[in-house]
Amino acid sequence: MLRQAFQYKAWADLRTLEAIGRLDTARAESLRFATQQLNHMIIVEDLFRSRLEGAPAPHASTNTPRLPALDELRERIARSDAWYGAYAARLGPPEEDETVSFVFADGQRGAMSRKEMLFHIVNHGTYHRGAIGHALDLAGVPHPADTYTVFIHATEPQRRQA
Repeated sequence: MLRQAFQYKAWADLRTLEAIGRLDTARAESLRFATQQLNHMIIVEDLFRSRLEGAPAPHASTNTPRLPALDELRERIARSDAWYGAYAARLGPPEEDETVSFVFADGQRGAMSRKEMLFHIVNHGTYHRGAIGHALDLAGVPHPADTYTVFIHATEPQRRQA
């Protein structure tokens, strides 16, 4: 299920990025909000990847004072989606249930299993794509539905025949 969840996340992230790309300069506030949400999303993904790898935290907080360009975020998200997809594909028992202890960016201690961390990344992305979707609605920019059910039926159209 985690492997498919990361396929879904990559699909939904791409659809969201395509919709954001339709924002014009007249909607600068909406573009800034969407960019900030993506920036936060990828920083959190970087932080959890470092925890899964046992590496030092690559960021001191979950946001940055300067927002990267949308093209940079698009590349970083694609690389992150590829990494998480590959990681989820090779993770299995008993490693998926291994607890990893770490320190959150706010200094609080935490402990989660590897599969809980992966679930968090999928869920976290869904939350922020929803906020971006609302901003796109307010800006009058249509965006595609990116729910799991839409993904399943888009990638496996034969399910519509069942």
